[in-house]
Amino acid sequence: MSHATASARTHALAMDAADPLRPFRNEFLIPRHRDREQTYFVGNSLGLQPRGARAHVLEVMDKWAGEAVEGHFSGDTGWMTYHGLVREPLARLVGAQPGEVVAMNTLTVNLHLMLASFYRPTRERPVILMEAGAFPSDRHAVESQIRLHGFDPAADLVEVQPDEPDGTLSMQAIERAIAEHGPRLAVVLWPGIQYRTGQAFDLPEIARLARAQGAVAGFDLAHAVGNLPLALHDSGADFAVWCHYKYVNAGPGAVAGCFVHERHGQSGMARLAGWWGHDAATRFRMAPEFVPAAGAEGWQLSNPPVLALAPLRASLDQFERAGGMAVLRTKSEKITGFLDQLIRQRLAGTLEIITPADPSRRGAQLSLRVAGGRERGRELFGYLRDTGILGDWREPDVIRISPAPLYNRFADVLRFVEEVEHWRGV
Repeated sequence: MSHATASARTHALAMDAADPLRPFRNEFLIPRHRDREQTYFVGNSLGLQPRGARAHVLEVMDKWAGEAVEGHFSGDTGWMTYHGLVREPLARLVGAQPGEVVAMNTLTVNLHLMLASFYRPTRERPVILMEAGAFPSDRHAVESQIRLHGFDPAADLVEVQPDEPDGTLSMQAIERAIAEHGPRLAVVLWPGIQYRTGQAFDLPEIARLARAQGAVAGFDLAHAVGNLPLALHDSGADFAVWCHYKYVNAGPGAVAGCFVHERHGQSGMARLAGWWGHDAATRFRMAPEFVPAAGAEGWQLSNPPVLALAPLRASLDQFERAGGMAVLRTKSEKITGFLDQLIRQRLAGTLEIITPADPSRRGAQLSLRVAGGRERGRELFGYLRDTGILGDWREPDVIRISPAPLYNRFADVLRFVEEVEHWRGV
C-alpha cells in the first residue's frame, strides 16, 4: 500500500470516527450487495429508507383497520389534520414561515398549480425564463403553460445557455439574460441545483434580479431541499416547489412540497381551486363559494394522501434531531470536498469533474465525465454497480456521485476512488 493510500484511509477513518452525524447511518436500511452493504451514492435520485418510516405507515394502517372513517378525527394523528404534522419541521427545513409551506401532490403538479396563479402573461409580458437543459418535466410544464395561454414557446420560452467550460452558468450570464428580456418577462423559473451538472445557484440574487424587472421569481428545489441550507422566506421568491424522495428520504413518489410567500398567502389571487384548499373552519358547510385557506394551504386540491405523508414524518424527525441543515451542510462540504480532492489527486486522467469546484456553487453531488467518452463511461458505471457501488447515469455522458451526509461515510468515498483505480488498471 502506498503512503498516499494509507494516508487517505487513515484520514477517512478518523473523519468517520469524529463525525457527529455518524449514529444516523444506523437509522437507515442500506441495501446489501453480495456479502456487504452497498456503497450508495444516489440520494440525489432516491434517498434510503429511514427505519422509522415503517412504524409511521403501520400506525396509519392500524388506525384504518381499527377505526375506519373515525380515523379522520381521533387522536393527535387524525387524518383531517395529518398534513399539519409536517408543517413546522418542513418550514424549518426550507427557511420559511409555517404558513408558507404545505406538503401536497407531486412536484410537477405543484409547479402547474403555481404557474396557474403566478404566470399571468400579457402580450407585453409573455416570457418564462429558465436554464437550458432543465429537467424535462419542468420544461414540459412550462411549454404547456405557455401554449395554454395562447402564446408560442418558440418566442416566449427563453432558455439561458451555459457560458462556462463545463456546461455551467455564470451569475453574469443569468443577470444578462434577465436584463435583456426584462420588459417581456413574466416568470423566472430557476433550479436550486441543476440536476445534471450539480451546480448550485444564488437564489436570493436571482429573485432580486427577477423582481427588479417586474417578473415573478419561482424556484424548483428538487435537488436543493435537504441538501443546501435554504431561506425561502427571506430569499425574495414568490413561490417554490420540490420533491421529498431525494435528500429528504421520504420514499418513492413521496408527497411533494410547495412554498408560497406570505405576501401572496392572503391575496385571494387566482388559482386552480379544490375543496381541501378551502378555509378549514367553513369547509364542511359545503357552500359553493370557494374561500381559500390562508397561506400555502389554500392551494391544496384534495385531502392529503396520509399513507404517503407518513414516511415524511420519520424523515423530518431525523433532520430535526440532526440539528438542521447547518449541521448537515458542514459535513456535506467536508465529505464532498474529500471526494473532489481524491479525484483530482488520483483520478485526474480518468474522471473530469464538471460540477463547480467552489463549495458555495455546489451541494453534495459531483457530476463526472469519464475520459474516453460515453461508452467508456457506461463501462465504468456498470463496473461500479457490479462491485456494489451505486451512483447514477444521466445522458449523454455523466455519472453522478452524491455523498449524503446523513448516511454516507468518508470510507464510502475512498472505496469509490479505489475501485475506479482498480477498473483503470484492469
